[in-house]
Amino acid sequence: MVALEFISNLTNFIIQTISNSGYLGIFFLMIAESALIPIPSEVIMPFSGYLVSVGKFNAILVILAGSIGNLIGSWIAYFVGSRLGREFVLRYGKYVLLRKSHLELTESYFTKYGDKATFISRLLPAVRTYISLPAGVANMSLKKFSIYTMAGSLIWNTMLTYVGVKLGSEWTNIRQYSDYIDVVAAAGAIIAIIIFVKKHRKEKTV
Repeated sequence: MVALEFISNLTNFIIQTISNSGYLGIFFLMIAESALIPIPSEVIMPFSGYLVSVGKFNAILVILAGSIGNLIGSWIAYFVGSRLGREFVLRYGKYVLLRKSHLELTESYFTKYGDKATFISRLLPAVRTYISLPAGVANMSLKKFSIYTMAGSLIWNTMLTYVGVKLGSEWTNIRQYSDYIDVVAAAGAIIAIIIFVKKHRKEKTV
């Protein structure tokens, strides 16, 4: 009951913020989401998509507001990892509901896929918010980090906004479509990786 009440209150907060502040509301909520504050993009972007469907918002501006917010929030998390280190994250992460298992999961992705994990993880609900920390701890190139983060965020936010537009006033039923979203996101990540690898190989042979 407590969890359901929390989710309901959080959803109402998101709705009120976006309704009152427009694109700036989306922008700041998505900064918070990527800066490890537990505010789900799965509520922010579909609700914004619903507002697109009724003519209150422009879809491109919604996606840009969300994605730029993601980038700035990710920079914050990146610099926390880079400047303060893993031990700081483990010690104080509990205050933003970050568990050791979350960090270890994203670290395993980063170790396995390298810099590209920043892009791949942006399309995976379980790890997308936390990947910035191991990227910062590993002192990944900020330029690469920013490019991969923005690319992944644009894809993710476009999908969520599109779902909100299509569902209209039923946007809260997005959970029924979460599996499909994950499949499309994973497919997009695989295609992008293939293109990246082929391009990289061509550059090496030149």
